[in-house]
Amino acid sequence: MNSPDTTSWQWQLRHQIRTLSKLQSVFPLTQEESEAIQALDDTFRLGITPYYLSLMDPNDLNCPIRRQAIPLLAEQQWSPQEVSDPLAEERDMPVIGVTHRYPNRALLYITHTCAVYCRHCTRRRKVGDASSHQNQSRLNDALDWLNTHPEIDDIVLSGGDPLSLSNGKIDHILSKLQHPHRIIRIGTRHPTTLPQRITPDLCTILKKHPPIYIMTHFNHPKECTPEAREALRLLADAGCVLSNQTVLLKGINDDAKTLQRMNKWLLHHRCRPYRLFHCDYTQGVGHFRVPMTKGLNIIQEMRGYSSGLEIPEYVIDLPNGNGKVPVAQGTLLNDGRWQFTTWTGEIVNVHP
Repeated sequence: MNSPDTTSWQWQLRHQIRTLSKLQSVFPLTQEESEAIQALDDTFRLGITPYYLSLMDPNDLNCPIRRQAIPLLAEQQWSPQEVSDPLAEERDMPVIGVTHRYPNRALLYITHTCAVYCRHCTRRRKVGDASSHQNQSRLNDALDWLNTHPEIDDIVLSGGDPLSLSNGKIDHILSKLQHPHRIIRIGTRHPTTLPQRITPDLCTILKKHPPIYIMTHFNHPKECTPEAREALRLLADAGCVLSNQTVLLKGINDDAKTLQRMNKWLLHHRCRPYRLFHCDYTQGVGHFRVPMTKGLNIIQEMRGYSSGLEIPEYVIDLPNGNGKVPVAQGTLLNDGRWQFTTWTGEIVNVHP
């Protein structure tokens, strides 16, 4: 009998760890972790690829890979400002699967599937929920809507993870969206959680549809592995423009030296650190949120030791769909709230 090809991305997805019993059989859990997996199964279930699990330190309860993928009971604690859809994506959908908020840009949600269900996920209301599946009929309607609105010249493919789809489906979507004056961005965590997905065949397809901008999601140097390096190489060699979006996470990457190490690695492999996001106000992620004053201090600490290429823009995606704003443009009020001006000129106050 042939041994399984564990380097295959399909094998990794088929063997994704989704249950407490399976995880317990391959990784030592604390009592709290076991209780959290059971308690949260109905709201945001477990999902970890064998590859990503292999990066965890079983002897370190604060391992940054472990904390991103294995839940704690803190996810049951919701602050008043946290909601299931903090960016109001569903509100701004002219058709199922398309969020249209800015005049010339739109987000296309094409799958609910992810390699790893990251515990800080903004779309935990959808990811892993079979009812949120963007079936072919819905996808066709979304593609038709986008193609009847020529003013939309910048489209973000998102999910779940868009690269979870087959090569044929990805090629079909890119072919339908291709337009001489249109930019396509693909938001993917697969180079981090499932680098085996970045194959020469996939990159041949991406190369057919320039310009393709790949927005990766690395959060910690432990994710910067030889497998991830090869994934970035293949994407860059295919002509994709690579940028990274990091989420600032308490106890994981909330110090300048950690971010500097990661960002230098990314630049060395042709992926520019683009944005550092303040953790969204999603239900259950408050224990990850870092005070904005600390985030600003981290950016300041990086200056002088990092070139401008290495320093991302520290951004908050304002609650209730008010758009992205650099945190440095905000004002800290006397009551502890932060005040921002949206791109439309509206004043928005945000609780810390």
